[in-house]
Amino acid sequence: MSSTTPGSSESSAALRAISVLESVSQASHPLSLSDLVKATALPKATVHRIVRSLSEAGLLLRELGDKRIGPGPRLAGLALSALTHPTWRAPRHAVLQGLVQELNETCNLTLLDGAEVVYLDRVEANWPLRLHFQPGSRVPAHASASGKLLLALLPGRERKRILETLSFTRHTAKTITERRAFEAQLTLIRKQRLSTDNEEYLDGMVCLAVPVENQSRRVHAALAVHAPASRLSLDQLLRSEPALRRAAARLAEAFPAVPDTGELARR
Repeated sequence: MSSTTPGSSESSAALRAISVLESVSQASHPLSLSDLVKATALPKATVHRIVRSLSEAGLLLRELGDKRIGPGPRLAGLALSALTHPTWRAPRHAVLQGLVQELNETCNLTLLDGAEVVYLDRVEANWPLRLHFQPGSRVPAHASASGKLLLALLPGRERKRILETLSFTRHTAKTITERRAFEAQLTLIRKQRLSTDNEEYLDGMVCLAVPVENQSRRVHAALAVHAPASRLSLDQLLRSEPALRRAAARLAEAFPAVPDTGELARR
């Protein structure tokens, strides 16, 4: 049985497929076949063959009524599994623990998955009254500080696509359930790069979120702190913003660096 070496055809084929997956994952919008050819510097026939195979495996997804290509459900699942793996979780968890010690309130790190927010990590403050959400837990994006923030910072086309799927379910008397009012709030959040939840998901709970982003403003996730309104008002919680932003900058460094997909494809 022969082994696969870095220069073998099997290895090169795998790297070409990875370069296509990375190009799709890193794009700010679904890509056409021509976009992928340009991004990967691969022949059109090769890209077409790779896209077909990856789509059949659930790793890529073609938009309905369109030939554009986005991440598939299997790729989304792999990404979440990788980000919650101890290898990547440990340094982020340490930053969260430090922030919770500084603020003495519960903090969490989340990602956007369609119309929901997924918890990557969470550290509870040592208070009798607290919520219990484990990594992998989900909450509605339209009723959470992190969800509104991540929606606001999406490229316009992607944001519009998700907004069209939102049910705007009412969770409390303060949940925003009208799309026009919601979009107006997203516009303000996009300018401030700061989002709040004023008892919009759970009665008696307030929250503040900031983006975890690199120097080029590529948003990785959202960092949030929340507290019972009986202990802290939203105005008081807003004083946590500087500490949140400092921690978010450290968290951005704990996310994996993104390689040049074109260079990867040429290997």
